[in-house]
Amino acid sequence: MTARWHFVKDGDSVTLCRQCPPRFDFVVHTVLPKGQPKRLAHQIRQDLWRALQHLRGFSPVVRLEPVSAGWAVSAGGRAMGHVASATLDRASAVLDDTDNRTRWMRHARGDHT
Repeated sequence: MTARWHFVKDGDSVTLCRQCPPRFDFVVHTVLPKGQPKRLAHQIRQDLWRALQHLRGFSPVVRLEPVSAGWAVSAGGRAMGHVASATLDRASAVLDDTDNRTRWMRHARGDHT
């Protein structure tokens, strides 16, 4: 069975989600430099999933909105029940991790070989 991911465009903004409509039961934010949005969103989604896959009912959602510095990233998603502050801290740690950010940008620029 192949997972189907939706890449929803809204003007210059894009949202990657598994279920439509996309829903943020929790969200964390960061800003990243410009890169190919589809590649960038998938990389963020993968790492977010790895960190939070044991969260009940979790389905990642990543939204990229253009800003002068690059992309304003909103990452989080759907979850069943209460989302603990530790979950938000873990999601923020994924977005703030220097190694993740470097790898994401390398992949989003297409120089990941």
